Amino acid sequence: MSGANPGRHALGGENVKSMATINFVSGEAGGTGSTDSGLGTRNTHGVLNAVSWGTLMPLGAMMARYLKVFKAADPAWFYLHVATQTSAYIVGVAGFATGIKLGSESSGITWSDHRNIGIVLFIFGTLQVFALLLRPKKDHKYRLYWNIYHHSIGYSTIILSIINVFKGLDILDPAEKWKKIYIGILIFLGFNAAMLEAFTWYIVIKRKRAAAHDKHSHGVNGTNGVNGYGARTHPNV
Repeated sequence: MSGANPGRHALGGENVKSMATINFVSGEAGGTGSTDSGLGTRNTHGVLNAVSWGTLMPLGAMMARYLKVFKAADPAWFYLHVATQTSAYIVGVAGFATGIKLGSESSGITWSDHRNIGIVLFIFGTLQVFALLLRPKKDHKYRLYWNIYHHSIGYSTIILSIINVFKGLDILDPAEKWKKIYIGILIFLGFNAAMLEAFTWYIVIKRKRAAAHDKHSHGVNGTNGVNGYGARTHPNV
């Protein structure tokens, strides 16, 4: 109550863990009890989406970006990437389905932002599945456009996934430790991504320098003054 007027309680946490039916004609109440089944569905929804969209998706992207720099990892990195992202999509679809179920069971409560982002994620994930099926060969003229499409949708999915996981945590309002655990997972992934990014650039630059050195060595032979075409060069040129 707020003075003599009934107030509004929060729509999360302890406030949505129990319910009852009141007949205003007879004044009788019935159906009082805990909504453990509903809470279980919400927890399942949260865990599925945090694992799939919020964890496996970024992990799969890291595999594609950082493993392929190692020549010995080709083509293993591609299959690991596909397996991780496909698993994330399958688990994510299960999480999406539980979200639809929750929405149908609580028509009076609507979390528009969380719902809309979830729909976009489902669409983006499905587009990535089609991208795998339509992937052209490396030397195909449309490969550049496919790369732009695949990367832009992929990174957008990761960003939206993380945002929506935090929105879901705010709605579910679990114990504070669960949000801290997910933040810890993101910090772990982010730290490793930063280290691997620096190492990747080190390897790429090193290979370019080695390739330039080899090209120069084959182009001019400093010992006998003969260039790569077999013609003798002047020692002062």
